[in-house]
Amino acid sequence: MKKYATVNGKIIVGLTENIELRSNNGNKKQVMAKVDTGATRSSIDIKLASKLNLGPVIKSKMVKSASGTRLRPIIEAEIIIAGKKIRSEFTLADRTHMMYEVLIGVNVLKHEFLVDPSKK
Repeated sequence: MKKYATVNGKIIVGLTENIELRSNNGNKKQVMAKVDTGATRSSIDIKLASKLNLGPVIKSKMVKSASGTRLRPIIEAEIIIAGKKIRSEFTLADRTHMMYEVLIGVNVLKHEFLVDPSKK
């Protein structure tokens, strides 16, 4: 496993990170995720969530994004990022037109992560 640097006990991640998504029934997949400190909540592509059988939808919330304000379903999912297992809420969105299927927002980063934009 890759060793991550820490500062005051917080793990340093870059603007993109290889993560593992895990479903309740044992499905898992590694994907490259975009780390976005401007995003309040993390997001997963709806087709990827369906393929991995992530869910169920626990609630919906109005979310502002570059493409406007929309009501999005929210699921709870488990990821491993920088060697740390996190269970958090993710909105479901059509991310097929975006470079990354998963966006990591502040709701995950608050679990003791620091972002270094120069980190490769």
